[in-house]
Amino acid sequence: MKRGDYFIVLGALIALPWLYLTYWSGSAPGTQALIVDGSGHELTLALTMDRQVEIAGPLGASVIEIHDGKARFVSSPCTGKLCIHAGWLSASGTVAACLPNRVSLTITGHHARWDSINF
Repeated sequence: MKRGDYFIVLGALIALPWLYLTYWSGSAPGTQALIVDGSGHELTLALTMDRQVEIAGPLGASVIEIHDGKARFVSSPCTGKLCIHAGWLSASGTVAACLPNRVSLTITGHHARWDSINF
């Protein structure tokens, strides 16, 4: 290794913890739930009001519950139920989706987490 290589390694060792703390660690709590169905219709609901909503999709109705500042899929007609297994969402930028039924749930807020950088 040459002297320039050491500077690059040292720079990466300094930059990576800073990037992690700045972009990937935690996020602000969400303020709204954005629900989108297969036809592109959007429904924005405040996380401060507890409720359940049914969203129609090609396979049937998906039920989304909002309670105590969190949201989740309660039921959905898909086979894998990955949307239900996502559990409660509360942080801004988190997403759960029922792809076979074409329904998605996104928590929005003032500061979103950079989840896509991890992929």
